[in-house]
Order: sequence, then C-alpha cells, then structure tokens
Amino acid sequence: MTSLIIVHLLLLGLRAIDATADTWRRCTDLLPLDLLSFVLERDSSKLIAGVHMKQAGGVRGVHFSSPHTSMSFASSQLLVDCDLFPKEFSIVVTLKVTSIDPKRNEYIFSLMEPKQVGKRGVGEEEEGNDKGYILEKNKERTVGEEQRHGEREKKRRVESNEERRRVILGLRFSKKRLHFLFRGHGGVVERWVFRGAGLDDNQWHTLVLGVGSHHVRLTVDCSTPLKIVPSRPFPADLNIQGSKFHIGSRGRWKGLYSGLLRQLVLVPGSDATHQICPSSNPQLAVLSVPPLLLDLPVTGREVHDHGTSYETEERVSVGLEQSCSGLAQGQMWFNPLRKGLYLCDGTVWVTVLEDHKRLDYVLEHQVLTTSSETHDVEVFQVAGMGLMAAMAHRSTSGSAVYLWSHTGFQLYQNISTFGALAWRHFRMGKKIFLVVSNSGGGTDKRKESETDSSVIYKWSERRKQFVQFQTLQTHCARDWEAFNINQHTYLAVANHRQGDTNHTIDSVIYKWNRLTKSFEVHQMLPTSGAYDWEFFTVGPYHFLVVANAFDGVTTSVDSVIYVWVRGSFQVFQTIKTFCATDWEMFQIGSRVFLVVANGHRLHRNGPSQYAINSTIYELDMNGQLFVRFQDIVTYSAVDWEFFSLGEEYFLIVANSFNGESYSLNSVLYRWQGYEGFVPVHWLPTIGCSDWEFFSSQGESYLIYSSAKEPLSKVFKLKTH
Repeated sequence: MTSLIIVHLLLLGLRAIDATADTWRRCTDLLPLDLLSFVLERDSSKLIAGVHMKQAGGVRGVHFSSPHTSMSFASSQLLVDCDLFPKEFSIVVTLKVTSIDPKRNEYIFSLMEPKQVGKRGVGEEEEGNDKGYILEKNKERTVGEEQRHGEREKKRRVESNEERRRVILGLRFSKKRLHFLFRGHGGVVERWVFRGAGLDDNQWHTLVLGVGSHHVRLTVDCSTPLKIVPSRPFPADLNIQGSKFHIGSRGRWKGLYSGLLRQLVLVPGSDATHQICPSSNPQLAVLSVPPLLLDLPVTGREVHDHGTSYETEERVSVGLEQSCSGLAQGQMWFNPLRKGLYLCDGTVWVTVLEDHKRLDYVLEHQVLTTSSETHDVEVFQVAGMGLMAAMAHRSTSGSAVYLWSHTGFQLYQNISTFGALAWRHFRMGKKIFLVVSNSGGGTDKRKESETDSSVIYKWSERRKQFVQFQTLQTHCARDWEAFNINQHTYLAVANHRQGDTNHTIDSVIYKWNRLTKSFEVHQMLPTSGAYDWEFFTVGPYHFLVVANAFDGVTTSVDSVIYVWVRGSFQVFQTIKTFCATDWEMFQIGSRVFLVVANGHRLHRNGPSQYAINSTIYELDMNGQLFVRFQDIVTYSAVDWEFFSLGEEYFLIVANSFNGESYSLNSVLYRWQGYEGFVPVHWLPTIGCSDWEFFSSQGESYLIYSSAKEPLSKVFKLKTH
C-alpha cells in the first residue's frame, strides 16, 4: 500500500471522527483563497486562452474574451476535502465595470453543478430584472407565468440537447444592482440583491460581501456597509461535491464579464472587511492580488506585446546606474545597455521587461577569505542596508555576516556560534530574523547544552546589527527551514544526531506564539540523521520534505515528503535516498520538480561509494506522487541550487568529494526541455558545501562556500 493511499485513508478516518458531530465536513479553517490567481498562475509566464491583461488608470486587471475551459476548475482543488460550502464567509472583489446594457447581467464568478444531460434542475435561476425590496428571492410563479415558462423550456430543449449546468452559488451584477445567488432551501435559487452599489462608473472599486449567521453586508470602497437581515440564513448544508468554479462567467457566453477584474478572494469562516479596511486607497484595497497583476505606476496609451496589454510609463529614469530606496519606491528605470525596464520596490529593482538573457560564461568575481571553513552561506536583503550574506563557520570562534558592495562582500558583523552548520533568514511582518544551526563541534569544552543549542537573532533597526532573540535546544542541527501556513510562522529544525551514535531521533517543528512572542514546539517528526528540510506549496497543498542521511547502520534510508493536514504534517510519500543531504524544489512553467543530493553509499563497515546518482523527481498531477525524471552522476553532493536567467533555467550541484580529493568541479546544468538538464559549465571548487544564487543591480552572481578551506568564491554570470 503506497503512502499516498495511507494519507487518503487517514483523511477518511479523520472525516469519520468528525461525522459524530456533523455528517458532512464544512470548510471553515482555511486561509483566504485567491480564486483569480488559481487560474492565472498555472504558468505565470503567460496568460491562458481567453484572458488578456489590460491596464486602466495605472492599474492592471484581466479581461475575458471568452468563457474558456481554463477559467474553470473543480471546487475540490481549492476547497480541499470539503463537502459543504462554508456557512459563514466573505468575498473580496476588485473590479472595473465598463458601461453595461440595462437588461444585461454579468457574472463575476459562479459555482456550478456537474453537467446533467437533458434535464433541467429545480434550482436553475431565471434571467431578467429583480423587483421588490433590497433582499429578494425567487417567488412562486402565477399559472400564466408557469405556462409561458414551460413553453420557453420546451423551445430550449428543442433548440439544443447540450448538457446543462445548474448554479449552486454565484456573484453577478446588472447596471444598478449586485446579485448574490445561491441554492437555497428546497433547491430553489435565492437572490440577495444590493441596489445603489454605484459600480457602473468606469472606475475601480473594491467590494467585500460578508455573509454571517444573522446578517449580510456589502462594503464598497471601505465606506459604510449596506446591511440586510435575511428572513432565512445562508444554508448550512449547501453541498458542493462535484461542482466547478467558473471565473468571469457561468461557463457560457451569456453573462460573460466584460470589464476588468483585479482581485477575487474567498475567505471561509470570517468577514474580511477588517483585514483591508481602513485603507489609504480604498478603491484598490488589497487582500490578495495575483503577482501577474502587480502595478506599474503608468498612464497613457496602450501598447501590446504577445497579447498582453499595458500602458506607457508616466515617469521613467534612463541611465546605466540608478539607486533604489524607499524614496524611489514606485519609480521606473530603463537601462539602455541591458535593454531592461525595472520597478523599484523600495529596496531592489524588480525586472518588468528585459531583453532575454542567455548565459555566456562564468567569471570569477571575488575570492573571499573567511576566518574558518564554511558549511553554509545564506544571502538575503535587509531594508535600508542592501544585500547581506551570513556564513556558517566551522570554527567555535564565531560566524560572520557580510555586506555586499559593488566590489563584493565585506565583513559587517561577527556573531558567536559553536560549530555552525547552517543559517536561515526569515521575516515576520517587517521584522527580519536569522537562525543558526549550532552543532557543538570543535574543541569547545563547555557543556553540550550551551554549545549544541541553536539561536535565533533579530535585526535591530536601532543598532543596525543582529541581536540574540531566542535559544532553542537542538541536537547537532544541520538545517533550519522557515515557512508560513494559515498566517502562522513555523520553523523546522533538522536534528542530525544525539551524541556520537544516535541518529534516529526526532526533528522538531516550532510555531510562533503571538502571546508569548516566542517559538514553541508544535510537532515532533521521526528522522534518521536529518540533513535538510525543504518546504514548498503546490496549489492549496503545503509540503515539507526531509533529507534523511544515516540511521546508524546504512545511508540507504527513506527520505519522507509530508503534507499538511488539519494543523500538522502527515506522511505523503517516501523515497529511497543514499545519505541525502539536500532537497531543492523548483518549477518550470506548470511542472513541479524535486531534486535530491545523494552523498554516498555506505553499509555498516563496508566501503563508501561517492560517485552515485542524484535524482530529479517530477510531480505526477494525476497519480498525486513524485516520480523519477532524471538521474545525474554526482560526487558526494551536498547541495543543489536552482535559478533562472531570462527564459533559461539552471541547476548547479555542490560536488564535495570523490573518494580521493576534495578539489573537483561543481557542475552547472541547463534545462533542455525533452533532454532534461545537460552540463554546460564546470567550476573548480574545494570541498564545496553550498551554492547560492543572487542578483544585484541587474547582474547575476553565484557564491559557494568551502568546508575544507577558509575561503568562499563569488562568480559573475556573464550574459549575452
């Protein structure tokens, strides 16, 4: 029985437990769900069929030219393991409505029943004008209306035998009204109608529709909400099994949304009004906007490139060098040498348009002499400071933080560490943290409790340095991973061994406690000589994979991929690895990959084999598991780094030892599509322990650390 089946059985078991209180599971414990991003980001490098990006008033939105099938998806892909629609929720929409015919209704989105052949359901909603009070529902028809309705239905059946869908839930508008439709009691489609919303003015507006247990309210541009008290609450048993979301339509040409849509978010279980209001720009208040629609501060005429519409810049600086700071936030910069257009986000220049880069050759840029051998390097940005790098030095005399300048990295701060093996930076709000993995190694004679503890450091804006924040007991910690789930921050530590021989121990997931302002133990996971954690997200699913290296007997052990299920990680899949030292997740288009660095083969006291395959796995969306994609021969590999230049994708491996020497080449591989990754550059390294890719002022660099020599090297990637 596969691990995937076990997970599914686990989910079924958990559901069965819940059934004692409620037959069906409701979705109430989810994050805000970005419906628009869900369909736009299947391949973030381009727009799907039927969708065009346009810009109005310096703001980007999407325009729908047809109800293409790509703009729909199964509700189960978003509302995972849910049978019923949440009975309390809110919908956040940012849109721009163009002039609309008074008799026309247009759908912002809809949730539809599965197709039914030749049968019209009780709940199929009627088109036409709504009459009555602000809250309306379908009324019983008169005898005459029923006869006319029957004749129309008969005519429709004669005209077409197409499969029909029925509305379960939808949001649409007409010239003067906003309609929220849903399958009510007895299967009848009910409407809650808001008049006077003032959307038909060719301006951007942000709407929050909040549905609670006793009220419904609509907030437009953070103004005073329109509130109604329905005679009956939203149904608690609205079944969504087998249903599909349609964005900008109900899956038909009739009712296709003709304006621009910028934000569409479903927030289960809560009212999102307080999350975005008050706002300095209420017409464009943001909860979750797809990255593809990030703004450019531009106005003017539209230009078109590959079907994408945008507008020319309002103010653009031209030159070979420009500084990006908080004062320049939102400013555009055109570099004529690189033929690139960039946007300042307050710290760094973000590429907007750029002539496609192609890697030409790799040039040694800096030889950085360090105070000790280095196991790991972490490169990150600090607002107001720029690019920094934290080096995990083997020595017990401490590790160093470096600051980047145009000439290279310069020593900035020394931090007390004890046999540091890795650094990891993370953010909580505007605060920046660094956590170090201390192994307690070296000749330090202090107690193990002092030298084998890992420490979190916090960036002090006043002192302009990292200061000690919290200490956590670890066991020869090899790696830290920081991630966020449901607006909570977590840290995962890879405990390698306890003492000299016990490798089969628990690694720990810590969770940030907002009340105590500290990280506390959330979950223990059994590991075998854990070396690395890698967190990643695919659609609505959160994964955490551990690199298990040694169980005390052999390096042929299973590494484990975990999936987040109701507040904790559960086993998703196991993969046989050989002294796994690193996992790297990456995406190329809509394809998802995991690559493992296998260190060496060893069983008991037998000989070690250092020249072995490291493997790339690809996520099989249909089979719901990772399958082998490509094997690459490596030499005691300890790290993989993925990066892209223009439209080219690369992997570089840290080869550390071939059984005889630590001086050997690390290899840079380029993505060749059908051929997979092929070697293109060989870089001489000594005991290479880590690679990091980074960019500065539009240039691209690689830095590696050495676990055998007190040096690191920075390479500049020359492009053409």
